[in-house]
Amino acid sequence: MKKTKRNIAIVCGGDSSEHEVSLRSAQGLYGWFDRNRYNVHIAVIRGHDWHVNLHDGSLAPIDKNDFSFKLNGKKTTFDYAYITIHGTPGENGILQGYFDLIKLPYSTSNVLVESLTFNKYMLNNYMRSFGVTVADSILLLKDVDRSITEDDIVRQLGIPCFVKPTDDGSSFGVTKVKDKKQLAPAITNAFKQFGQVMVERFLDGVEVTVGCYKTKKKSVVFPVTEVVTHNEFFDYDAKYNGQVEEITPARISDELTRALQAETSRIYDILHCNGIIRVDFIVTKNEDGSDCINMLEVNTTPGMTATSFIPQQVAAAGLEMRDVLTEIVENQF
Repeated sequence: MKKTKRNIAIVCGGDSSEHEVSLRSAQGLYGWFDRNRYNVHIAVIRGHDWHVNLHDGSLAPIDKNDFSFKLNGKKTTFDYAYITIHGTPGENGILQGYFDLIKLPYSTSNVLVESLTFNKYMLNNYMRSFGVTVADSILLLKDVDRSITEDDIVRQLGIPCFVKPTDDGSSFGVTKVKDKKQLAPAITNAFKQFGQVMVERFLDGVEVTVGCYKTKKKSVVFPVTEVVTHNEFFDYDAKYNGQVEEITPARISDELTRALQAETSRIYDILHCNGIIRVDFIVTKNEDGSDCINMLEVNTTPGMTATSFIPQQVAAAGLEMRDVLTEIVENQF
């Protein structure tokens, strides 16, 4: 008896500033999935417009009652959702809650983990309680009377520092502040993105990123990538328009590589993650000259475009994206 293929939805789009990046990630994933094993469709979400891109170029509306669509006049349901939305609603727990309600397995972590990792300030302080080293920061809330002054910020965090929305991604609304006079406009700019803003201490060091996924049978931590940008910081152009050097494996010692991989694995376990994550770090120096690993961010739906880190790291590890995706999907069944 011939085994029935699972129907896979690559869910992309979303309502954030990273909508177009998400569509590119979906195209990358679409090319990697094993077609001998799965029927793969791209499902695009934006606001109330949910549809599947059919192979003939037409669009099929998605029935939100069960995330189904009609193919050749026949109702088709999905067995699994691979979420590659960067930003809301796919990276903050909203879509995960919907899939939990209709009992559709998905590729990311659960609602709690997604909402926690989406808020940089909350995540940093939560992880600090487990001994993970993070930069000092201050939280500012929009339309709330703030007693903290610019002088207070400079005194607590120093200059330069970073001003960024606590949510969203791809460095939208992020400013590297090099003078106290830049703080107010930087904070105003960040508030245009979201109602919470964090001001974070600047860390001078080597920026690296490490991917990881785990199944019931094994744990895989990818090679470390060193991120070298000639911009002020790793901003949107550096991430998606090639204005960066991405060196895999990183030009660091074997000892530091192992430490970064171990910390990535530990962070994965602390958060009880699912699927592929990518953890960004900055390695600074302690007063005694030893390395200090600082967590910057946990990406639970890392980019899968042609310029993204995870595909580079998978290749450097001698693995195939097709096999990695199959392991992640089948781990849910």
